[in-house]
Amino acid sequence: MGKIFRYECRRLLWNKFFIGLAVVLLLYGALVLHAVTILGVSHTAPFSPWSFGDYLSRMLPLLWIGMLFFLTFYTSPKARRAAVLMDTTPMPPKQYAWVRCAAALTGGVLLSLLCMGEAAVFYGRMFHWYGWGSLLLPALTVLLPALVFALGSGWLLGRLRTWLVYVWMAVPFLLAALPLPEVLSLWNGRFFTAYPLTLGTLDPAFALPAGAAAAQVVLLAVGAALLAAGGSRRKAMR
Repeated sequence: MGKIFRYECRRLLWNKFFIGLAVVLLLYGALVLHAVTILGVSHTAPFSPWSFGDYLSRMLPLLWIGMLFFLTFYTSPKARRAAVLMDTTPMPPKQYAWVRCAAALTGGVLLSLLCMGEAAVFYGRMFHWYGWGSLLLPALTVLLPALVFALGSGWLLGRLRTWLVYVWMAVPFLLAALPLPEVLSLWNGRFFTAYPLTLGTLDPAFALPAGAAAAQVVLLAVGAALLAAGGSRRKAMR
């Protein structure tokens, strides 16, 4: 299984798409950091969890698109035809599907680490600030549920119709245009600019309301459930 996983990772990561997306992420990230994050959001420091969370929220649509593009390597008509040959291998189809999902998730994690690494360099160079531990919670809050949900929902949609994955790429942009309630404001990026203003202090400690935390947990659980359902469907489609 390890050899197959490494092969799938090389297939996803050693190609022009991954390199091009990484360049776009770095360029857009530099623009956000130097035009928005450097000023701080909602009267907080540029290196506060709130400003960092706002930065990641702005990067999330591109990370979402990247995750779904990784899945198109497995859901395209060409990949479906190749799957007929894969079904003849000794590895169970469900296990092979999980290996592919793990490779796609690895690609998403690497892109996320690239974004966070760029912010780390920015904070160190501009402010000589290195308190990375305080930024772990907002990073997990923003990225983990969204990327797992993107993987699970994209995998299931791709098994139904390939073009649905491309339509699904527009979801972050649609959510950004909707006036979502506070409990869902993490989904459109407004949480990090609006909620600190309600806490009544300058540069407050990072806090996540119970409703917003529950929404993210539900999003993570739904993504994991859809991923499991996608694997089961793969087995049924043999």
